[in-house]
Amino acid sequence: MRFYKFKPIYQERVWGGRGLSEKLGRSLPEGGPIGESWEIVDRPEAQSIVDGGPADGKTIRALIETDAMNVMGPNWEAQTHFPILVKWLDCQERLSLQVHPPANIAPELGGEPKTENWYVAECEADAALLVGLKDGVTRDEFDSALRNNELEPLVQSIPTQKGLSMFVPSGRIHAIDGGNLILEIQQNSDTTYRVYDWGRIGLDGKPRQIHVEESLKSIDFNDFEPKPILPEPGAQNLVESPVFNLEKRDIAAGESLSFNGGEEPRLVGVVSGRLIDSADGAAIEKADNVLLPYASDFSFTAESDTVVVITSGFGG
Repeated sequence: MRFYKFKPIYQERVWGGRGLSEKLGRSLPEGGPIGESWEIVDRPEAQSIVDGGPADGKTIRALIETDAMNVMGPNWEAQTHFPILVKWLDCQERLSLQVHPPANIAPELGGEPKTENWYVAECEADAALLVGLKDGVTRDEFDSALRNNELEPLVQSIPTQKGLSMFVPSGRIHAIDGGNLILEIQQNSDTTYRVYDWGRIGLDGKPRQIHVEESLKSIDFNDFEPKPILPEPGAQNLVESPVFNLEKRDIAAGESLSFNGGEEPRLVGVVSGRLIDSADGAAIEKADNVLLPYASDFSFTAESDTVVVITSGFGG
């Protein structure tokens, strides 16, 4: 059993554009602005489809239902959905100021918890991330600023740089500025509450829905000025959480990247460069995100200097 690559599912977003064509070398569908490429997803409304190999054309749901032990591990229930959603985000304009509900609040609101991480693959010189409240901001100050359309000064702004990583647990207020290309690893959830949208008009010509009540119930008002992980050469642990773990590795041309089967399933996203599977010569190209199943050993060789983000800690 080799790795699984999936066909991307492109999503129109008012803040997107056509940049994934040039930045990732993708052929985009005709139509409006594309903001997201869903690389790996197992949801009722969106199913990743295997692209190539013996399982070509199978959905990720069918893959797990028919071979859960080999794909996910011996303790994985076949009916349990794949727990991670992987996206590329092409942020041409600023996203809404938003929050995802924590696990203890989500059921009350009819949503799903959503912890995520952003890895900045490319960014423009003036791009930023809005993450967490500025130190000392109170709930009353936030409420007043919301009524007066003056929220931005209360939220921490972090200048982005290539290779920066930002963890965004459920409950953390956030927005992504325009000018960022981001690899997002998140819980399998599509619940987002917009607290403010900068007066924007949606793709349908109407103001987008705002979720003030849900947002105020979800925001952690003790979450002040969280820090990103800045890029360093070599291997970096980016996230250790109950939901998933992330690691970044720099692999020089000719060096190898290996994983033992029987440990856990993993995801490998190639941010730059190219990996070659030593077993059969199959390539994992720049911008690819692949699933390495639980049961298989893997050894890759970097064809050129390569940066990968590895997701673990989610399997059975």
